Amino acid sequence: MIDGLLVALGFLTRLPVPAAVFTRDGAQARSLPWYPLVGLIIGALLAALAWCLPSTASLLTAALLVLAWTWLSGGLHLDGLADTADAWIGGMGDRERTLAIMKDPRSGPAGVTALVLVLLLKFAAIASLPAPALWPALLVAPLLGRAALTAAFLSTPYVRAGGLGAPLLGASRMACVFTLLATGALVALAGRRALVALAVVAVVGWLWRRACLRRLGGMTGDTCGALCELVEVAVLVAMAL
Repeated sequence: MIDGLLVALGFLTRLPVPAAVFTRDGAQARSLPWYPLVGLIIGALLAALAWCLPSTASLLTAALLVLAWTWLSGGLHLDGLADTADAWIGGMGDRERTLAIMKDPRSGPAGVTALVLVLLLKFAAIASLPAPALWPALLVAPLLGRAALTAAFLSTPYVRAGGLGAPLLGASRMACVFTLLATGALVALAGRRALVALAVVAVVGWLWRRACLRRLGGMTGDTCGALCELVEVAVLVAMAL
């Protein structure tokens, strides 16, 4: 099972792991239940950084946290967000056209705009959070962002044959459900703001799943990346408001 955690860490973050774990049979499928824990690790590192930064310089602290957040994730889900935004607008409602645009490595104006807005919202929300709520928000946002991916693979068809997410379809449903239940229990311990954020995440996840089913008949790796970013933003904004 530990190889699943290492694969999840290596895929979702820039933290170094042994390259050999990616070649083990079934390791990618075993990584899916570990996604929320990887999100919690990201959150713990961000919270530790926030503790080291001066509380009096909220704008600079927010900027450095967004920078560290982006570096830790390697921009993986931001890339999916940009591709999805370009495809959703450029696809003009057509499934095949939407899927084709997602495979284009270039970013158009819609993708760039989506990236700017998401990063701006993260920065503004972090800068607006009162000090007692900052650490819980930094822990909960990446945790729920990756938990949303686990939930998406459990509940939504994957439509990109041979895509990066295809090996995850073999994950243990029981292990994933247990992880999601544990995530919910952990969020409940983070206070009222976190519970409100959890409710907002449920709405965002349901709306995004519905949109993907209507347009594509399911999800792709890019739409999952977009989901993670949308959930993280929703959590931060909900907890800041």
